[in-house]
This record gives sequence, C-alpha cells and structure tokens, in this order.
Amino acid sequence: MQNGIHFISGLPRSGSTLLSAILRQNPRFHAMMTSPVGAIYLAMLGAVSRKNEAAVFIDEGQKRELLCGVFRNYYYAIGAEKVVFDTNRIWCTKLPALVQHFPAAKMICCVRSVSWIMDSIERLVRRNAFELSGIFGFDAGGTVYTRVNRLAVNDGMVGFALDALREAFFGEHADRLILVDYEALTRHPQETMGYIYDFLGERPFAHDFDHVEYSADEFDLALGSPGLHTVRRKVEFVERPTILPPELFRRFEGDAFWTNPDANIRNVRIILAGPPR
Repeated sequence: MQNGIHFISGLPRSGSTLLSAILRQNPRFHAMMTSPVGAIYLAMLGAVSRKNEAAVFIDEGQKRELLCGVFRNYYYAIGAEKVVFDTNRIWCTKLPALVQHFPAAKMICCVRSVSWIMDSIERLVRRNAFELSGIFGFDAGGTVYTRVNRLAVNDGMVGFALDALREAFFGEHADRLILVDYEALTRHPQETMGYIYDFLGERPFAHDFDHVEYSADEFDLALGSPGLHTVRRKVEFVERPTILPPELFRRFEGDAFWTNPDANIRNVRIILAGPPR
C-alpha cells in the first residue's frame, strides 16, 4: 500500500457500495464492498491480547506490527500501485488504532435517514419473499416490527453502526472524518465526489455516473439477501413512499444527529443534499 489507504464506514444501506463502485472507476484507486480485513483485524486483536496466555511474549511494538500487517498482507498485490479504500462498519470504532497505523488515512462515513435505512432493508426482505435472510439469522417467522427491532438494538446491524458512528463523530479523531449523505451522493454525484476528492487531497477524476456497476451476487445469495450489494447502472435518487407502518417510520426521525449543526462540536465536514457543511 505504498500509495496509502483510506476507510469507508458509516451506516448500512447508505451508499457505501455505490461510493466504492464510483471510486473504482479511477484507475489509481482500489475499492470494493465490505472486505474481510475488519474481521481478520479483530481476530488478530484477540490473538495478541491477554486472552492468549502466550501474549505475554508479545510487546507493544510487535502488536502494532502484527495488526498493521493484516492490511499489508491482504493488499500486498492489489494495493501495490493503488490507493486502497477498505470498507467496514467497525472502522468507526477503531480510529485510535487506525491513526497510529496510517497517520495520513481519512475516513468517509456514508449516512442516511435511519427511517429510510429500515425501509430499504425491509424492502429487500419483501423483494426476496422466498429467501430467508442471514441479516435476521435465517428466521422464518417475525413481523416488520420484530425485524426493525432486531436491526435497531445496540448490537443489531443498524444500531451498532449508529453507535459506532457517534463514537467517531464525537471522538478525538473526528477531524479524519467526512460524512456523506446518501441523498447528496445520489442527487448530486459530481459535486459530492468533488468534495470527497478535495477532502482526500486527491486530483479530480472524471467519473461516469451513467455507467456505474457493482454486484456481489454470490455473496448476497449466500446471505439470503439477493440484491443487497447490487448497484444500479445510473446514479440517481429514486423517490418512493415508505413501506413501513407510519409510527414505525417516525420512530427514528430524531436519530440523524449529523443534521443538527449544534451537535457538530468537532466541526466534522458533512455533505448533505443541500450545501455542504
């Protein structure tokens, strides 16, 4: 990774795969959907901790090199000539370590109205009416209420990501972040990518927003959620009514803390559908 690494994190169903699909048009960049690096990093973190009785023989410098080696070894070929963007929702919780591993690294956090995230996941479940989704443990029962509740708890798919985002947003390394709203990316892709390139300190690139493609059919099918990482060819915002019961949709209206200027105590750069802040 001689040309560096950055991270994509934030909330699910908020444009991270779309962003990766756009970035990978640039021949200098390597980007993809959620990579296995996050899980391997956590496993290594456990292996070098006191959980391993032999870890007494591993000093602090060795720990740091072993953990950093997860990135170097995974990207030893792919990233040799490219800037790498690694995607995982856990990275928001690992900023204190990441800034030591990679002092120049920055993090793009994709965000979206939590109500619309819940709507998007429920829409995917209904589209795959004859599949059981691994998102919900392949449970054949449940209602829209039980599914949303499972997503919203602190260790749920959405609840964990939202708490992790808060941790990074209010933390001491918040200057490494840029938050990119899904509507900004889909309504104004050219302007939004311009802001992202400026944040990263990269030269502008002429992306083709009418021919953006990404699919991970094998991965999504194994998860019981076909279409989870499929990106439409044209970048555009699609207006639609929610399929959630009204009170369930309203439940999450106050969770988009990043839209409140008073909450931005660290002056994090935020790209919304309107003018960036």
